[in-house]
Amino acid sequence: MSNAGQVIKCKAAVAWEAGKPLSIEEVEVAPPQKHEVRVKILFTSLCHTDVYFWEAKGQNPLFPRIFGHEAGGVVESVGEGVTDLKPGDHVLPIFTGECKECPHCLSEESNMCDLLRINTDRGGMIHDGKPRFSKDGKAIYHFLGTSTFSEYTVLHAGQVAKINPEAPLDKVCVLSCGMSTGFGATVNVAKPKKGQSVAVFGLGAVGLAAAEGARVSGASRIIGIDLNPNRFEEAKKFGCTEFVNPKDHDKPVQEVIAAMTGGGVDRSVECTGSIQAMISAFECVHDGWGVAVLVGVPSKDDAFKTSPVNFLNERTLKGTFFGNYKPRSDIPGVVEKYMKKELELDKFITHSVPFAEINKAFDYMLAGEGLRCVVRMDA
Repeated sequence: MSNAGQVIKCKAAVAWEAGKPLSIEEVEVAPPQKHEVRVKILFTSLCHTDVYFWEAKGQNPLFPRIFGHEAGGVVESVGEGVTDLKPGDHVLPIFTGECKECPHCLSEESNMCDLLRINTDRGGMIHDGKPRFSKDGKAIYHFLGTSTFSEYTVLHAGQVAKINPEAPLDKVCVLSCGMSTGFGATVNVAKPKKGQSVAVFGLGAVGLAAAEGARVSGASRIIGIDLNPNRFEEAKKFGCTEFVNPKDHDKPVQEVIAAMTGGGVDRSVECTGSIQAMISAFECVHDGWGVAVLVGVPSKDDAFKTSPVNFLNERTLKGTFFGNYKPRSDIPGVVEKYMKKELELDKFITHSVPFAEINKAFDYMLAGEGLRCVVRMDA
């Protein structure tokens, strides 16, 4: 009963236009071409990036489109030239990739693959520029090369992390984007030492993953900063020990944190995208050894302004992309951390809905309810 080499008809949640509810449609999914794999998606979750581009806020709108990029599934078939994946492999699709051949992939210091790094404008596959999705002969565009809001999807093999088949896909699916981004920002980039203090700006899913990284690293104080005090109670589950709401103070939050910590925190991680939060995150670290890491994506016209003396006084500012993880080389190891109970994921998953009710996941996120909503594709 193999469908290899054949067009598959399946259900997908199609965004026909910006901001309108997704429509469950029967679509055709073409077989994988050179260096591509077709994956049966079993679980997918909604990330704020999906909502941002569904609302068409930050890019050239491209519709109709199948969104989705946080997911887990099983390889159905592989295209020409794919040697390290086979049907039946359990995989996580990743919105960025690892070709293993470019200067970035060959560098131990980078995960920003020249061929497969995130591209929000591309609606087709790299091989021929064409989408693999269609309905009634009309092309439907891809998103981030993943398009996981479909029972079957086609990806470049370099955007697929092969993982332990024992790992529960309904849990580890959240590692394919947000959790790895926040957790890696702390453990791979900020690198707090045991007993140090860490400030986390923004207590959404990515910020809480950064806090989880600080908890796992043995930080003694984890200070959560957010404008929404309703997030503080939940953040305690992720290791946060104290909280600051900038609205409660009449001086800059970096001064508040410096006063709380005897001169500043040892590490800070910024997960909001607010330029003011970025500046505060940098200016709140201790002189001599403090390290600040930027995770949030700013508006394109933002400019970072701080006194150069802050650098001369031996503060360090770093940026990160996807937690500095190489998708194929590193993400299987993060899954193993979960399997060994060194990393907790269940607490990030606050809702679950069947595929037919995928629009509820958007409702939860737009209302600011919960962290991650997992969509069960077979339900």
